[in-house]
Amino acid sequence: MFGKTLITRIALIVGASLLVWSYAARTSEAHGTRQVITVHAYQTLWTIAAAHYAGDTRNAIWRIERANHLRSADIFVGEKLTLP
Repeated sequence: MFGKTLITRIALIVGASLLVWSYAARTSEAHGTRQVITVHAYQTLWTIAAAHYAGDTRNAIWRIERANHLRSADIFVGEKLTLP
């Protein structure tokens, strides 16, 4: 009889702990914060990538396209882009 009560208490404590942990869990933001920009007139992916990233601009363009699920390099004035 004592064994069932102990197992029930342990199960309740573990369940409550998991519930509290899942509620309190936060993202680690290991990749840093993401910046959202609005495309202005005469901006291209190349100019945006060159202004916000150092190194190979082509790689930065690829990252922007991937983060925004773009099928091509066409962007439009007023469009919001997430910069990874």
